[in-house]
Amino acid sequence: MKQLVTGGAGFIGSNYARYILNNTDDEVVVYDALTYAGNISTMIDMRDNKRFSFVHGNICDPSSLWEAMKQCDAVVHFAAESHVDRSISGSDDFILTNCFGTNVVMNTALGIGIEKIIHIGTDEVYGSVTTGSSFESDPLEPRSPYSASKAGSDLIALAYHHTHGLPVSVTRCTNNFGAFQYPEKAIPLFVTNLIEGKNIPLYGDGLNERDWLFVDDHCAAIYLVLNKGLDGEIYNIGAGNETKNIDLVHKILELTGFGEEKISYVEDRKGHDRRYSVNIDKITELGWRRTRSLDEALSETVEWYSNNKWWWEPLKKEGSK
Repeated sequence: MKQLVTGGAGFIGSNYARYILNNTDDEVVVYDALTYAGNISTMIDMRDNKRFSFVHGNICDPSSLWEAMKQCDAVVHFAAESHVDRSISGSDDFILTNCFGTNVVMNTALGIGIEKIIHIGTDEVYGSVTTGSSFESDPLEPRSPYSASKAGSDLIALAYHHTHGLPVSVTRCTNNFGAFQYPEKAIPLFVTNLIEGKNIPLYGDGLNERDWLFVDDHCAAIYLVLNKGLDGEIYNIGAGNETKNIDLVHKILELTGFGEEKISYVEDRKGHDRRYSVNIDKITELGWRRTRSLDEALSETVEWYSNNKWWWEPLKKEGSK
């Protein structure tokens, strides 16, 4: 199988491409616009693999996307604007890429006759969950421009299935972490700040709760849905690692040898959802299980950022300009 991976120069997309090359015989075509969160250095270890190729293009460009997609059998659609804070300060790019871009991806796949499409979503579309866990059938209650645009993209993908019979499945994952994550996101920001001798900025009272999913486990789940998931279905992917932000920070401080003096409490994010949690019965019924505990995966992630300053230091310098 040859897979087109949109947004494959970004964090989860590049890790998924790497997972496919390392664990299957499939070919991978990465299609990416190389915006700030996607860059060539993220793919440096894959470039000499004969089953890997890269196309520089934007999902909002139908002709470029068609040329890249027409040689492929399946599409795994990661390409999206994904940072909540950026969506609050400016939402236009989120609506354009996440909604219009997803429509172009689905329409192009329909025209070509792609065998299977996986649309990558987020648990944030369910909104804040006070108790229990969100099921795939729950109503969508997005509360930020980012999550609203992702809810829209989910519905666009599913509409192509219901209207045209497009063979698409939607996945909704919890917060990912691991290697090659752009250092504006929580875990790489916290870790790299400590490495640089800076403090950890912690929103509000630090009691917001998230389920932290190691990116390698997420990639395995996506590949499973690609091969066994039913068309028109939604699959939540989570690790059962619901952790308060302050507890996550303490774990990182312990791994890096620092104390609470390195925590700087900052003004809370506007509309900050208190808690996310998803029910994962459907994905486990397909045969998926996480392979690492939060502590194991977090230790591995801290070690990666400690050993790969060459990758993240230029990104932080560029982002500070």
